Amino acid sequence: MPSTATGMPATAHAPPPPRSLAAAGLPPRVRRTLERALSLVSTELDGGLSNLVSEFEQELFRLADHARHPGLESGYMATLRAFRANRADLVPRFLLALEGSVAAIRTPALPPPPAPLDTGSFGPLSLVEDTVMDEGTVLREIASRQEGRANLSLHLLGQRFGVLAATPAFDAERLPLGPQCLCRAIASAARALEIEHDARLLLYRMFDRVVMPGYARVLERLDVQLADDGILPALTFVPMRARAEPVETKEPTPVARTAEPPETPRTQADDAQRPYTAWGEPDTTDDGTDDAQSHEAAFARLQALMSGRRELLRKFQPRGEAPLPRRQLATREVSDALRQLQHQPPQSGGRSLVEIKRSLLAQARQRSGEGASLAPQDEDAFELLGMLYGHIEQEIRSEAPAAPLVRELQIPVLRAALQDHSFFTRQRHPARQLLNTVAESAANWHDDTAFDPRVQAALRSAVAFVVGNYEGDMAVFAEGNARVQAQLQTQARTAELQERRHVEAARGREKLAAARARADELMQGVVGDRRLPRFSRALLDQAWADVLTLTLLRHGEASPEADHQLAMTRRIVDASLDTAPCNDGALQSDVESALGQVGYHGEEATVIAQRLTSHRSDEDDAASRTELAMKLKARARLGEEAGTARREKPPARTPEEQAQYDHLRTLPFGTWIEFTTNQQGDMVRRRMSWYSPITDHVLFVNQRGQRTGEQSLDAVARLMATGNARVVTADRGHLVDRAWQAAMGALRSFAGRSEHRAPEATA
Repeated sequence: MPSTATGMPATAHAPPPPRSLAAAGLPPRVRRTLERALSLVSTELDGGLSNLVSEFEQELFRLADHARHPGLESGYMATLRAFRANRADLVPRFLLALEGSVAAIRTPALPPPPAPLDTGSFGPLSLVEDTVMDEGTVLREIASRQEGRANLSLHLLGQRFGVLAATPAFDAERLPLGPQCLCRAIASAARALEIEHDARLLLYRMFDRVVMPGYARVLERLDVQLADDGILPALTFVPMRARAEPVETKEPTPVARTAEPPETPRTQADDAQRPYTAWGEPDTTDDGTDDAQSHEAAFARLQALMSGRRELLRKFQPRGEAPLPRRQLATREVSDALRQLQHQPPQSGGRSLVEIKRSLLAQARQRSGEGASLAPQDEDAFELLGMLYGHIEQEIRSEAPAAPLVRELQIPVLRAALQDHSFFTRQRHPARQLLNTVAESAANWHDDTAFDPRVQAALRSAVAFVVGNYEGDMAVFAEGNARVQAQLQTQARTAELQERRHVEAARGREKLAAARARADELMQGVVGDRRLPRFSRALLDQAWADVLTLTLLRHGEASPEADHQLAMTRRIVDASLDTAPCNDGALQSDVESALGQVGYHGEEATVIAQRLTSHRSDEDDAASRTELAMKLKARARLGEEAGTARREKPPARTPEEQAQYDHLRTLPFGTWIEFTTNQQGDMVRRRMSWYSPITDHVLFVNQRGQRTGEQSLDAVARLMATGNARVVTADRGHLVDRAWQAAMGALRSFAGRSEHRAPEATA
């Protein structure tokens, strides 16, 4: 049967839903509000969709270019041709699908078919085609990630769209312009492109990477716009980002605090803000490994935060019948079921924690014949780990070699968290350390050259070891992490050696620049206010300046060699100004010999020496002078590449740029800095290995110690002032800790909202 935009079967009795707002027959105010909502979302997503079209085409071409055999190449080229033939339809069809979902807001939802029992544990007994299942899995993952990031926005929008539809609040599945709606729209548009299944999967993943990163902010703006349009304005008391101050000043403080140990010395807080300079993960101090009681107390505070979050979310859910009583599963029973899942072959793309939980409860119902639920502490562990993974996935590259390994670790890490709640409160927990090591290797600030094949092999081996051997012993995680750390330390030593060579070369260039600057000063002191012929002065400033620079670099200014060259410089200046014919053969010979040390040989050196040691007008022998000038222009100066342009003096800095510039000059060598690489906000991390206070040059290397180029301190300061670069601090060096702090920030904001009482939360 054909299906509607919501994926429900059509019937012969139900009219087809309207495909446009114009045909929906909605009240004028409702229609205007929906048109504004659709316009906002369409405008916000338009740039990302345009980038998706071009980047998908480039990716297909790249895959074809790097195909390992002709069959793959021809397949990619055929897909590329099909896409090019229909690419103009992608964005319009996507937007039409969005409009259809909005236009059908008052179309009654058909009752869903009876839900089948979960067959996740039966493997090949599924009656669904693998291709359909793969696409559905990928799209569900995209939608679930966005639902986790914008949980409260979606609940508020469900209430507001419920008012517009004159129905109870929408859930996430049916919410117009919600994550699942967008996923159905891109799937509908992709089918119209007439590309193969694998190409559609690639398109969905790129859609997630290119279009969806800013989607949560779009939902925030949409919620604000609907409130401004008068749709449940009383809900505006719940801000999207609550301030933490009211929470911290109220009793009881244990609920509002983070789940870390309650008292943290100020020195640790200061250390967290110091520049991050390590090659690997930062050396965090163990936080009370043996104090199990304090960790359980911290987990109890976490449970209080989770309880407040559930209480707040429950207020925005439509009221229904009281749930039937369910049998509560013991933690041991949950762990045993997870053990079975752990030893199953990994699925393509992995399963989310929500799907794992759903599968566990379905299996328990199959066994006992009655509904099942998790114990409160296990429910909290599932949700907390889901929040942690949601923030981790925001910071890793989906195409990174280690990205699938993060998902493969889900079940062992979940079992460890259920068994030992200090996973959430102890930074140096073995499972948390291994998860961080794997996630760091897939971090989105890596570039393609930073992925070391040997490290990736060690990561795969460690994850396979943990998945195959973890049965409750945390030492398995520690051993797996130790295997990877050994390879990472080898990589770090290699990177340090490479970095050292680059730094030594940069310091050599700095010494050369300092010698050149001093040579220019000494020559200016010799010439003074005297006006030399212009061409003679040009030869003096270029060819002879290189000679003097090399002498200062090799022997120093106080050496006899430097004194000799300065004396020759005075004789050259005097000879250039002496109009009386004079043939100083000894001086010319010395000059010619000195020029040979900086790369001038043969006839060229002779001509330059003759011009330097005699007075010649700028009008004399114009042809030979022009030829020599062209040769000098093409020749590289000492220590410079040919054609290198002299740096122009940068414009004056703003106060903010000057403050960033001064801050940069205080940073230690080895500080990591993150740079924004595109308009989507993708970051790349570079190590500031060295900078020169004389030349202002900065040397950057990547995670493998490879030189990635040189910039100036001034240029980096300007990037920092505009927000396109930032110093990585020690608290940002640990990806899992950073993701955990983000999750805690979200929980604390929920705790803050739960303390505010509104007269009517759903009015």
